[in-house]
Amino acid sequence: MVGADELTTEDRKPGLRLMAVHAHPDDESSKGAATMARYVAEGHDVMVVTCTGGEAGSILNPAMDRPEVLANITEIRREEMARAAKILGVRHRWLGFVDSGLPEGDPLPPLPAGCFALTPLEESTEALVRVIREFRPHVITTYDENGGYPHPDHIRTHEVSMAAFDAAGDPDRFPDAGEPWQPLKLYYGHGFSKRRMELFHQAMLDAGMESPFTEWLAKWDAGRPDVLERVTTQIECGEYFEVRDEALKAHATQIDPDSRWFALPVDVQRKVWPTEEYELNRSLVDSTLPEDDLFTGIKEKVSP
Repeated sequence: MVGADELTTEDRKPGLRLMAVHAHPDDESSKGAATMARYVAEGHDVMVVTCTGGEAGSILNPAMDRPEVLANITEIRREEMARAAKILGVRHRWLGFVDSGLPEGDPLPPLPAGCFALTPLEESTEALVRVIREFRPHVITTYDENGGYPHPDHIRTHEVSMAAFDAAGDPDRFPDAGEPWQPLKLYYGHGFSKRRMELFHQAMLDAGMESPFTEWLAKWDAGRPDVLERVTTQIECGEYFEVRDEALKAHATQIDPDSRWFALPVDVQRKVWPTEEYELNRSLVDSTLPEDDLFTGIKEKVSP
């Protein structure tokens, strides 16, 4: 685990604690960032855990596609992550594994030796358990079994998160990784809803704007179910969309500020779809679905 300054009891805020586990730097800002900013504003303690350094990521912003940036991509992505964490107001931990890259081709090439996706599950699980026992989150968010999309690091992040949720409270598992702590709920974060995309698309057309969603919707697999069918929990967080966007822009190697990420005005987004979506997968507290708060059932049970 890289850059883990041990938390003491005095370091912990008085509110509840949320941990978001992600594969690469920038994932935290494109997935659930407004939710995290809302909970920080409400006085809760939020930590992002990034499993890899994002070393294999391509430079997706033309303005940053320069030789000196590529030569220092590891250091630059660490600096970007630090800026994004500061904007969001969250704590941050690197888990310390190496980006697996996204293999392309037919057949797919093998993954590089020593990468996160090939690291033994016990090793990466212990690393996450150590952070869970240090931070003691009440709620963890991660990816679904498909990784949100089938990147090997996203799928591995799902596997590690699930294993660590189960192991963190077991004193017989990883006894050298800290005092056992059992999180109470685990959620999958969901995005790329077809229904949301359709509403954004129509809102832009109604405003006389060119929609960046036209191509996505035209290529949408008719047999692919909408993730909304799995959503149990919608978090009202439109007030924090500007914070989300600033955190995204902090990842300058990955995010082009002129890209379609930012084509739809924030005030229109707030009007059309002011929430972020989650699926409750594990819960050790009673909670009635649907929910509008990740801490539902916990606030009533736990004294912060």
